[in-house]
Amino acid sequence: MKVLVSGATGLVGSELVPFLTKQGHEVYRLTHSQPREAHDITWDPAHNQLPKARLEGTEVVIHLAGENIAGKRWNAKVKEQIRRSRLDGTKLLCETITQLQTLPKTLICASAIGFYGNRGSELLNETSPPGTGFLADVCRDWEAACEPARAKGIRVVNLRFGVILSPKGGALSKMLTPFKMGVGGVLGSGNQYWSWIDVDDVVGIINHCITHDKLSGPVNATAPCPVTNYEFTKTLGAVLGRPTFVPTPGFAARLALGEMADDLLLASSRVMPNRLSESGYQFHYPALEPALRHLLNPKSNH
Repeated sequence: MKVLVSGATGLVGSELVPFLTKQGHEVYRLTHSQPREAHDITWDPAHNQLPKARLEGTEVVIHLAGENIAGKRWNAKVKEQIRRSRLDGTKLLCETITQLQTLPKTLICASAIGFYGNRGSELLNETSPPGTGFLADVCRDWEAACEPARAKGIRVVNLRFGVILSPKGGALSKMLTPFKMGVGGVLGSGNQYWSWIDVDDVVGIINHCITHDKLSGPVNATAPCPVTNYEFTKTLGAVLGRPTFVPTPGFAARLALGEMADDLLLASSRVMPNRLSESGYQFHYPALEPALRHLLNPKSNH
């Protein structure tokens, strides 16, 4: 199939594109920079630029692009960049693909479990209502921005990603240095639930969503065994063979990161992947310790 991917050089995209190419798909990458390969297509959501003619014949669109939410300390300007990078790109993409001569069959658009906000130990699934707070608002509007595609009959899947675990980027890569130095520890109370997902399962889930045409709407992309931050900390320490005695109190996290600490590190969301399980997806890494061992000690798997 002809597959169009935005955010192709990001944490997920850089794993997904080679996988899809190996499956025999023709993968076109949306890029903000000058094209480096024949299948690169330059776009500029801020200036509403996307060459429609290059998109003709696309069957599947996978939209992963968006400003890194943990890239900089949040202030009004950064928050607006995070929001606009998601809404403008999604709006432009949906408006463009709905004008093509042959409509794509499927749009898979990234979202996040930030949709649910801070919910303590409440078990959350795709039917749970949205939470409150900056990330919950962004996720709700991001998913709503896909409406033009849905209204035209394109199958839309909103993948609500949990904390994506990869040593190459994201939360885990940031945690490795302090943990390896023996100064890792619990964040805040440690009771907050972290719903996580191995990056290999992210690729598997996206492929599952391409091939399972009954799936549409919100789909939680999280492992079926969410853990508390305390459990995550102890497990990561055990896998690395390092102590985890140095806690970071909530106030220290807020001092260092501001509002981002509350929304990203101290918020609790205990999310279950009900729709994936119901549709028969088999997780490669449903439990945390094997996932971390696979990601951090790849040699020990063979």
